[in-house]
Amino acid sequence: PALNLGIGGGSHGSMTGAQLAAIETVLLQEKPDWVLVYGDTNSTLAGGLAAAKLNIPVAHVEAGLRSFNRRMPEEVNRVLVDHLSSALFAPTEMAMRNLAREGIAPDQCHLVGDVMFDAALAFGEKARQRSKILGRLGLAAKEYVLATVHRAENTGDRQRLRAIIGGLNSIAGQTTVVWPVHPRIRNLLQQSKMQKLLHEGIRLIEPVGYLDMVMLEQNAALIATDSGGVQKEAFFHRVPCVTLRAETEWTELIDAGWNRLAPPTDEQRLGQVIVDAIGSRGRDVRPYGDGQAARLIVERLLKMQP
Repeated sequence: PALNLGIGGGSHGSMTGAQLAAIETVLLQEKPDWVLVYGDTNSTLAGGLAAAKLNIPVAHVEAGLRSFNRRMPEEVNRVLVDHLSSALFAPTEMAMRNLAREGIAPDQCHLVGDVMFDAALAFGEKARQRSKILGRLGLAAKEYVLATVHRAENTGDRQRLRAIIGGLNSIAGQTTVVWPVHPRIRNLLQQSKMQKLLHEGIRLIEPVGYLDMVMLEQNAALIATDSGGVQKEAFFHRVPCVTLRAETEWTELIDAGWNRLAPPTDEQRLGQVIVDAIGSRGRDVRPYGDGQAARLIVERLLKMQP
């Protein structure tokens, strides 16, 4: 049977009344059976709110994640969307337990695995076949550290940003650090004169496309990041990760030894965590399913059709 879906998610920009009204207009025209929203962005919340106001059932992919830090806009978004959704597709057992603790009905919650793992399996080989970025940059596999920094709590706080630079400097003398930098962050580094603090072993490069990023992740000796998604991608490619935050939604990766938390408040400690993590291995765990999350979501939605 056909299943008409409205799909939201994908933007971290500000949510406005105009955006909500625009989504409502589309939903009134299309009359979907479900509105399927993904993740924790502002547009995820906008799609969920617009659907709920029109009494259209909401399905939330990546439900149940919690950092327990309400200062993060993403945390507020994901909690609100979970509590207005009719179908919650959780990626992990921990996410299922979070939903149960918050009193969400068990028959609304479905453990399906992580669609990001589906994508990693699908695109990992394509990256190996198509990406030429290692040759372009003159990089050898497992002989560089990959860094990504974008979160406002890090880039908007000069002390934290300075600590991140100091931590990366501690390894840059022995191992090249590759840092794809968004133009906003590059401008910030220049305006604050922090770019002068960078060790010559830190290579700032332009943002890269998805397949090139996957290739860089697969071949890194270590990934240092404040991104939620990149933490998981590091694990999918069995690369050790240092997370530049005080908490993470992916606590199972901390428990398994693949990820380490290092809030950027002390550059010496951060540098030591990075040095210690290179070459480390975690336990052989598979918390994100078997790569069939998308298929399971579709099958369960079809069974729940209004």
